[in-house]
Amino acid sequence: MAAFLSACTAPRPAAELRFEQPVVLLGEVHDNAAQHAMRLRAFEASLAAGARPALLMEQFDRDRQPDIDRLRARRPAPDAAALVAAASAPGAGWDWDFYKPFITLALRYDLPVVAANVSRLEARTVMTQGLAASGFEPAVPADVEAGIVAAVMASHCGMLDEPTARRMALAQSARDQFMARTVEKFADRGVLLLAGNGHVQTDLGVPRWLTSATRARSESIGLLEGRGSTDAAPFDRVVFTATQPRADPCEGMRKPAAAG
Repeated sequence: MAAFLSACTAPRPAAELRFEQPVVLLGEVHDNAAQHAMRLRAFEASLAAGARPALLMEQFDRDRQPDIDRLRARRPAPDAAALVAAASAPGAGWDWDFYKPFITLALRYDLPVVAANVSRLEARTVMTQGLAASGFEPAVPADVEAGIVAAVMASHCGMLDEPTARRMALAQSARDQFMARTVEKFADRGVLLLAGNGHVQTDLGVPRWLTSATRARSESIGLLEGRGSTDAAPFDRVVFTATQPRADPCEGMRKPAAAG
């Protein structure tokens, strides 16, 4: 895969994406190449039109922010590969070829690059000790909690017990709350948050934790695969792309059980 997906080289999908608010919560299916190409073109167009948002990234954990800031303070400035090498969490599983182009643009325009995730270690602490122990709001609305639990169980192909799903939902809520805090911090200058679709859902994710003022200046954009109805989609806007070919993730979960 090319290290830089540009508007000139990437295949153009049927629909294009434009940002309509200064605070953009931009979803993704993490391995969908067409979606990343579409998002990059929209970012390029936004910058060309004069926007200078902070780039908030789920792909960096918040404990690596000092590494990002220290590297960015160097002269000459680093490139995206150096920043990723210094600040990415080992074994996190991100395909950085998708994200380096966004970092390259942020560095070119001298935009803040902000780590917007909590680490796996911190997530495990939340799962065992609760949200308050790590400084997060423990009073998660009942509908948010129930919706995240259902989504966690569905993403594990129904092979997860509910108590475990509830603990994992706490970690998801911690991530959403921290992403919302980073959005609030940079909302005045504008924000582009790159995160999975689940994090930007208007019913369960980051939008539920924003102040009303910031929410009024924000848009949640879901990038979904296939072609479906948008009538009840939990986003402000939805863009559909082709489905990325991939193996059935549930099949991999079933095999150990079958072997036993």
